[in-house]
Amino acid sequence: MPPKNKFTKEQIIETAFEIAKEEGIDSITIRKIADNLGSSIAPIYVNFKDVEELKEAVISKIYEIGNSILQEQNTGDVFLNIGIASVKFAKDYSVIFKDLILKNNGYLDNYDEQLGNNIIQEMKKDEDLKEFSEEELKTLLMKMQVFQAGLSIMATNESFALKLTDEKIIEMLSDTGEDIVNGMKNRRLGR
Repeated sequence: MPPKNKFTKEQIIETAFEIAKEEGIDSITIRKIADNLGSSIAPIYVNFKDVEELKEAVISKIYEIGNSILQEQNTGDVFLNIGIASVKFAKDYSVIFKDLILKNNGYLDNYDEQLGNNIIQEMKKDEDLKEFSEEELKTLLMKMQVFQAGLSIMATNESFALKLTDEKIIEMLSDTGEDIVNGMKNRRLGR
């Protein structure tokens, strides 16, 4: 009997991630991973109790990639950094991005809450935003997320992506952020 192939947990996660990248997160199956590794399913079950646990590991990898892309941005503007990172992630990982944004699957539940709290704390440090209450900052963040998500979805569409150069994306994100903040300030002043 030939020896069984041995794979590290990281190799299994990477293989599952590649499946998600090409076919979507819900396409990850133990059998498909085993086939891609040229193995039986046994090495996968040594490392993961079931496919859901493996998908959670893939989601963690996706979070790491997203955070890494976000950390690469250093414009000094929290909204602009998030927007640029989101569009970049959407372009580079369009199938995964669509899975996370367009499907009701709960994959982002913990991430959204954690990221949202971190962003609100960063917003409180911004001189232009200090006058806003925490509730107003949450509203501002939601408005920016809606715009950024729409722009990111457009970036996954090839016909729009050709029109959306990196410079144009940065300009749109910056202008829209400024417009939303100024609009909220004007509303506070009753203008």
